[in-house]
Amino acid sequence: MALVDLLGVSKNYEAQKILQDVNFHVDEGERIVIVGKNGSGKSTLMKIVNGVLDTDDGERITRQDLEIKMLSQVPVFDESHTVEQAVEEGLDNLKQTKIKYDELSLKLADDFENARLLDEHTKLGNFLDHHNAWNLDDKINRVIEHFQLEMYRDKNITLLSGGEQRRVALASLLLQKPDILLLDEPTNHLDVYMVEFLEELILKEKFTMVFISHDRYFIDKIATKTIEVEDTKLREFSGGYSSYLTQKAELLRTLQKQHDNLLKVVKSENEWYSRGVRARLKRNEGRKARLMSLREDAKTNPAQIRKMKIELSREVKNFNRDKSINKQKMLFEMENLGITLGNKLLVKNFTTRILQKDVIAIVGPNGSGKSTLLKALLGRIKPTTGVIKIGDFTIGYFDQHRELLDDDKNIIETFCPNGGDRVMVEDHNMHVYGYLKNFLFPREFLDKKIGVLSGGEKNRVALALLFTKKVDIMILDEPTNDLDIPTINILEEKLQNFSGAVMLVSHDRYFVDKIAKKLFIFKGDGTIEESYQQYSEYLEFEREIKELDEMESESTSKVIEVQKTKQVKKLSFKEQKLLETLPDEIDKLEKQIDDINKCLADPSCYEEKGISSIANELEKVEEVYEQKVEELLEIEEKQEEFLNS
Repeated sequence: MALVDLLGVSKNYEAQKILQDVNFHVDEGERIVIVGKNGSGKSTLMKIVNGVLDTDDGERITRQDLEIKMLSQVPVFDESHTVEQAVEEGLDNLKQTKIKYDELSLKLADDFENARLLDEHTKLGNFLDHHNAWNLDDKINRVIEHFQLEMYRDKNITLLSGGEQRRVALASLLLQKPDILLLDEPTNHLDVYMVEFLEELILKEKFTMVFISHDRYFIDKIATKTIEVEDTKLREFSGGYSSYLTQKAELLRTLQKQHDNLLKVVKSENEWYSRGVRARLKRNEGRKARLMSLREDAKTNPAQIRKMKIELSREVKNFNRDKSINKQKMLFEMENLGITLGNKLLVKNFTTRILQKDVIAIVGPNGSGKSTLLKALLGRIKPTTGVIKIGDFTIGYFDQHRELLDDDKNIIETFCPNGGDRVMVEDHNMHVYGYLKNFLFPREFLDKKIGVLSGGEKNRVALALLFTKKVDIMILDEPTNDLDIPTINILEEKLQNFSGAVMLVSHDRYFVDKIAKKLFIFKGDGTIEESYQQYSEYLEFEREIKELDEMESESTSKVIEVQKTKQVKKLSFKEQKLLETLPDEIDKLEKQIDDINKCLADPSCYEEKGISSIANELEKVEEVYEQKVEELLEIEEKQEEFLNS
């Protein structure tokens, strides 16, 4: 039996049909992503699964004692709690279960044949297994560290921003590990390193999940099934985002021409994914294989690990050779730029140019200064040191607070402030509705006030408005937040067709990979690295170098430990030199022996030199060869004994 079954479910809001006669099932171990346009019913479906929203028709069946928990968009906490207390909220049952398990373990030591105690002990153990609650304190510390909550640990929860409070709520739910975890846009307000930790934790602990997300790499890595909500119906696809694209394209091919535009978008997305991601994965396979081999074969060999680190760093440098064409018009020029806010150094000694066709993504950890750099370029804050030279050009700016919009105006007034219902878009005079339907707005939205729209709808309006402006550069701060995937596809197409420069801040790896031609990577210590890699590829390099660092540290520690605990004589200076020179000497001797043997097989050669003379020479060379090989084997054996003892 499934954990949750929805059978023949329908849901309407007044006259608007949201879901009509749909079936939905959640089996243990499934990780189901719900996709579709904003307003299609994704959140409605999730609330019905959660049991907090009644249906108009149909049946919801759940397993007895099923625990379902959902990440709220606006979490509610006990206002007296610190961040640590808020993270640990809901863990009392797990902690008490562990205490009771330990107590029973002591009792069973004296009464190991007690069937009742054994049965209860087994049940408690299974419960702790399911929730992976054996080392709860370690898990709490790990989650707090990876979600960058350590600095707030003892602060009152009410002092945190909305995004930080969402991280606290997510951390708490992950630690509780309910039977079904419901997540609505879990990667919002997380930087890429937090997202990678979240992916690792979900997969490692085998969560059963239903989630909504616009992060296509996250979907691809996590989802085992994709459910699309469209026109009040559900359509099921196996696998994650790439699998969904393939299956959706095949489905659309069988439909009528009215779907041609959608098919074009899906086909384009699928081709990009196949060309970009799969090609990159193929390139990485060899390097990843070497890394895995090294993990097994060189655990006690820091020199080998260092060698691979050098090779990997060289690959990174090859990506980062300057590919720009300096004949382009200069927009911004930064010289020795430094920015400090409070006591925190965000940018130090950064020198670069931004040209008229640059498409740059600014990436890095939360709080590292990405949005601050944008504000400095916009003239909203002054650099602490250095200068920013600004050319003659116009800027279009999209920020997380949607400052372009006035909540008191409706959509028509927003796009036509001087009256009428026409708007200029790229030198084309268009009706507002004709333009806005490209951003998935129905006609009835035109008279709606901006203030009554959802966060995602406001973002769509702000982006649509931005693309009506004639600008030389677009500066976008987290443009994909609160957008659904269809809208992000529209944004990507608009940006790819934009003739000017683009600078954007984003944690969406897929979006950055698809749009950016260059990266400004904030390292978190004030330094900014420029790179021409795709962002996901840069992160892959970064992970591998970190693994190598850890392996090198572990390997060096083992060698040091061996040296401290074992009295095995290490190689002398002379032996070290021989270890370096003998292999080349042996190679030369092997070649010499091969040449002599070829001469002995060639009459013209041995007749000229004399066969006995050549035979004597071969005997002497082979004797030296045997001595050198023996010497090398003894030194290698001594070294191996030293390392492994």
